[in-house]
Amino acid sequence: MPGLNTFLLVIAAIFPVVNPPGSALIFLGLTLGATPEIRRLLARRVAINSFIVLVCSLLLGALILQFYGISIPILRVAGGFIVAVSGWKLLNEGSHKYIEAPASEISQKEILNMAFYPLTLPLTTGPGTIAVVISLGLSRGSSTNLVDEIIFMIACLLAVAVIALTIFFCFKYSERIQKLLGQGGTDIAVRLFAFILFCLGVQILWSGGSELLRSVIHAAPPASASAEAGYAAEARPLMPIVTLKDALSAGWRVHARCIDGKVDNTRSTARNATTAPNWT
Repeated sequence: MPGLNTFLLVIAAIFPVVNPPGSALIFLGLTLGATPEIRRLLARRVAINSFIVLVCSLLLGALILQFYGISIPILRVAGGFIVAVSGWKLLNEGSHKYIEAPASEISQKEILNMAFYPLTLPLTTGPGTIAVVISLGLSRGSSTNLVDEIIFMIACLLAVAVIALTIFFCFKYSERIQKLLGQGGTDIAVRLFAFILFCLGVQILWSGGSELLRSVIHAAPPASASAEAGYAAEARPLMPIVTLKDALSAGWRVHARCIDGKVDNTRSTARNATTAPNWT
């Protein structure tokens, strides 16, 4: 069935990039000072925001990038930089930033303001996820069959909804991971996944930068070809290049012709002198 194949393809493409279980530890490290009620509310908001971001990227991502003139490599470079910076900050701070601060000092509004940035974008549905979803949206091609288009879109929306539900449950029950690992184990896990997040940001940044460099190299003409074309257009040799042997042999031939010419002139002069009449 094409709908089932599309559903499984979208799940297999998005799930490893989003990585809800691994993102749950990052979510836990950023919300350790929050109460369980606030964390559940925040998990629901992050899941809804992730669903909206994925659907918009699927339906309107290519049009938005084309409207603003933004290419996918540029999106990867900018998003990879943000992800790398977020991972570096979390790697240095760990979970101690929110453990040392009492829960009363962290306002509910301050924590809920983190729902979209940085928890949804770029930590959960970052530039890598957006690039994958845009590619999936472009992969449907220009099919003229309306039924196939509807089946494709329904399968993609169901897969995105499953991903959003997975994000919600992993983030909602992330505190159980803390109880299972303990305070020290949670800090180690948070720093480990923060390092992975930093590496992921560098990888996204490198992939976008390498595509930009490859496009610049392919667009520019080769240096050797341009140099050869310039030399061919400008070089106008005044005389052919010959070797020393050829020059010497050519010089001896000219000299011999000159000598023969002098001899012939001498003979003709003598002949004229002998045959000319004497008028004196």
